[in-house]
Amino acid sequence: MALLNILRYPDPRLHKKAKPVAEVDERIRTLVRDMAETMYAAPGVGLAATQVDVHERVVTIDVSEEGNDLLVLINPEITWKSEERKRYEEGCLSVPEIYDEVERAARIRFKALDIDGKPYEKEADGLLAVCVQHELDHLEGKVFVEYLSFLKQNRIKTKLRKAEREALRA
Repeated sequence: MALLNILRYPDPRLHKKAKPVAEVDERIRTLVRDMAETMYAAPGVGLAATQVDVHERVVTIDVSEEGNDLLVLINPEITWKSEERKRYEEGCLSVPEIYDEVERAARIRFKALDIDGKPYEKEADGLLAVCVQHELDHLEGKVFVEYLSFLKQNRIKTKLRKAEREALRA
């Protein structure tokens, strides 16, 4: 297994739309294992392949307190969203140290393939529902800060560019 490099906002590669996985083979299973290792090491609760510059529809999620309940979503698709909406504070491994509230569907139903290529369906609410919606946005080329005002987006870009410059000087 290997730790993968996580792209940082506003990297334009974060805006590429991911293509469906044609076959769940050993290459995809290796990607899933590497993504999970990267997500846990970051530490985070979700990671989309887009964030590691692989533009295929693969997501890893673990919202458990213990970090021992890995959920693999290959070719995920939301099949239902509740009309009820909730605001949650979100963060993102591609937008380090930035947190803000985003409104999303309170409950969802989704389908995907697991690491063995077997289809499954699941309903989710709370943190899992937020995480699935957040990670599927990545697969569509959207970063959570794009739900925020233009002013907030510009402040975030400025802050991240400044942090990057300071890191290069160090």
